[in-house]
Amino acid sequence: MSRLLLTIQIRDEQNRELEDTNRGVVALYAELDDRAEFLQRASEMKTRFLSNMGHEFRTPLNAILSLSRLLLDRLDGELTGEQEKQVTFIRKSAEALSEIVNDLLDLARVEAGKILVRPTEFTAGALFGALRGMLRPLLGQNEAVTLHFEEPAGLPVLHTDEAKVSQILRNFISNALKFTERGEIRVSARTGPGNLVLFSVADTGIGIAAEDQERIFEEFTQLEVPVQNLVKGTGLGLPLSRKLAELLGGTVYVNSAPGVGSTFVAAVPVRYEGPAEVAFVPEVSREIDRTRDSVLIVEDNRETLFIYEKYLKGTGFQVVPALTVPEARQALREMRPVAVVLDILLEGESTWTFLAELKASEATRDLPVFVVTVIDNEKKALAMGADGFAVKPVQREWLLGELQRCAAQRAPQKALIIDDDEVARYLLKGLLADTRYTLIEAGDGEEGLRRAWEEQPTVIFLDLTMPNMSGEEVLERLRAAPATREIPVIIVTSRLLSPEERRCLEEQAVAILPKESPSREVALTSLREALAKAGLAPATPGKEPQYA
Repeated sequence: MSRLLLTIQIRDEQNRELEDTNRGVVALYAELDDRAEFLQRASEMKTRFLSNMGHEFRTPLNAILSLSRLLLDRLDGELTGEQEKQVTFIRKSAEALSEIVNDLLDLARVEAGKILVRPTEFTAGALFGALRGMLRPLLGQNEAVTLHFEEPAGLPVLHTDEAKVSQILRNFISNALKFTERGEIRVSARTGPGNLVLFSVADTGIGIAAEDQERIFEEFTQLEVPVQNLVKGTGLGLPLSRKLAELLGGTVYVNSAPGVGSTFVAAVPVRYEGPAEVAFVPEVSREIDRTRDSVLIVEDNRETLFIYEKYLKGTGFQVVPALTVPEARQALREMRPVAVVLDILLEGESTWTFLAELKASEATRDLPVFVVTVIDNEKKALAMGADGFAVKPVQREWLLGELQRCAAQRAPQKALIIDDDEVARYLLKGLLADTRYTLIEAGDGEEGLRRAWEEQPTVIFLDLTMPNMSGEEVLERLRAAPATREIPVIIVTSRLLSPEERRCLEEQAVAILPKESPSREVALTSLREALAKAGLAPATPGKEPQYA
């Protein structure tokens, strides 16, 4: 009996130990899950940070590059030798930072799975030819190094993303040029195991120690080497190359020894077997921006819509997308675009009938329609009334040229400035310089009322403090006359308004702008917002105003 009791006690103790162990394992799994979730969130936050900060950096960088280019082009006068040197330093620094930002954005897109893969057929020989032309300017910086492209032989035609393979090799070659003081860089391609093509970039540079050969593929890693102070890099090119190769189903690696040189290899499958497109294409906004001319894009391919939006970014035009013909009809009921860009082949429908409908209707027959499609049927499009035709992919220069021509042919719009202060009128004209408006000036209230009745302007900018007749009285008389009652009025004043004065003015004017502003950019933003409230849109930037 005692032996049985002992056995039972031992068994109970073992069970308790097992239960404790199980609880410990469960707790450990829970902790591991928490850590995994934390790491996932951290990775997502890093990707979001890289993407958002990349775009935040790019805006001021583009401004620095553009402004420095204006100075170096002497558009505002000559520079002294010292000034030219300083501006050149500024531009070079901005270009270097821009390179880092671009690499960061590429990395963020790859890690977030938001990068587009475009498989096409090409040969290694054609790829080498393009690279040779692209990289020729870099060779002039070091005449002690020669760059050789070996003619590929016996390689199959590749079906993968040529641009990404080219980007990988450009990074390899650029890296080799930085760390090769003399000798040669040799680019070659050969078949590898498992239906791979091995692209190699071999140099006679300083080489890489065995313990560092994996570190160089880590982001922002730059090895301490004698020539490091002489060359600049982002520490992102090689990590990006590896990620791009992995995206295509391949990999990259390096063979190297200090003092001997390095050979970087990109192993890429002959045929890309992944999805036809791995991309995240943001939705094109359907919100109408009244400060820009609308362009109705009848197109069901979201990537193409995204490209159109990129084409028109920074211009006076805005994409209004319509994925179907019913959506296009609804958009035309809500606004009057400057033009329609029409794809003929939408999913499940042809738009030839819609083109005929547009040109038959009295309301839309004068609306410019440009057919942009993959079918080369220009004669039919023009015969049915299209105002222009292009085969995809459309060229940005052609599209902008046609849209600018359409905008110029629209009925002229007039802006009347009523202000007794000549300097104030001059400054406001400067803010309106990139709009379609013919600018009309009046130096007092009486002249302003007369010109408003005669010219019937599209919008009136009105000062409040003027001799003989105040702005409030001018506004009251404008609203009382049937001929000027509907003309939107924007108050531009330096007067500090009481809440009661502001409330009364806002009942009759669409917006109130201060004459003082901390910067031109702030003033332009306020002006555009005021015009938007009036339902008006400035025209394409760059068109000189007319004065009357």
